[in-house]
Amino acid sequence: MISFVNDYSEGMHPKIIERLVETNMQQEPGYGFDSFTESAKEKIRQEIDCPDAQITFLVGGTQTNQTVIDAVLNKYEGVIAADTGHIAVHEAGAIEKTGHKVLTIPHQNGKLVASDVKKYIERFYEDENEEHMVYPGMVYISYPTEYGTLYSKQEMKALADVCHEYEIPLFVDGARLGYGLVSKEADMTMADLAKICDVFYIGATKIGALFGEAVVFTKNNEPKHFMTQVKQHGALLAKGRFLGLMFDTLFTDGLYYEISRHAVEMSQRIKAGFEEKGYQLLMHSPTNQQFVVMSDEQAAKLAQKVKFATWERYDDEKMSYRFVTCWATLEENVDYLLSII
Repeated sequence: MISFVNDYSEGMHPKIIERLVETNMQQEPGYGFDSFTESAKEKIRQEIDCPDAQITFLVGGTQTNQTVIDAVLNKYEGVIAADTGHIAVHEAGAIEKTGHKVLTIPHQNGKLVASDVKKYIERFYEDENEEHMVYPGMVYISYPTEYGTLYSKQEMKALADVCHEYEIPLFVDGARLGYGLVSKEADMTMADLAKICDVFYIGATKIGALFGEAVVFTKNNEPKHFMTQVKQHGALLAKGRFLGLMFDTLFTDGLYYEISRHAVEMSQRIKAGFEEKGYQLLMHSPTNQQFVVMSDEQAAKLAQKVKFATWERYDDEKMSYRFVTCWATLEENVDYLLSII
């Protein structure tokens, strides 16, 4: 059955498979000290116009979020996130398991608002019992958000300004980064992102790779012995060459953006198709995720023919459902979906 459940159902881009086969018998050092990894790091540094960027490749998104947050925060600090943020909802308490609380704030279309973050921190320090509480030590956002929405450059700068005022880092989860940057509504480049935030990661698990995320510290601010901490969190790959080779391929000749653009184009076709048939959308998403409001009867009927994900309750009679496209989504599969709704 055709699936629009997520953006990691398929394996990896054919160009990566070709390079894996071509280089399979080449001997390389382990743990990311190989030639492919060095090449990938240099290509990323050029892409973000940050020659001093400190880059480490980790195996997956949850391990990356957990490792970065645990490495950056002091023991008595927590991380501010939207109440819909991935680390607050869909990571099985991975952050809390390290002893750091996720400090949630209500979202607006999936996004944190700078004034809300500032108000939260101000009120924390106004409380005379602050030493009995969890200190806000970082702000976490994702680009795109869990709802497929995008921060504008101005919105992200405003968040960064608040963070810098209180001397805490801004961390951007980029699991779907490519799908955000290629959107027609995006006003940021990866280089802009690198300048604004303190640390971010480039997602590849959901964008063409078999697995892998690239953590980028942009201001000579990588925590001491970061690689050791990566290993402690089970996120270090002995055969790191595979991570390096996948990223090196994705950042050759614009492949990362090319395949991201395809996913967004397919998603926008799905969005337009549902709207033309009179369906309501939970919110406007210009990226690779669409959230469609349907009755239980409509969803059950459609689920007999295609797969999609239940998202959240809309009202007493309807639920919102998520349809996700990716680098590998076939046009004919989108055509089929639109023909049966």
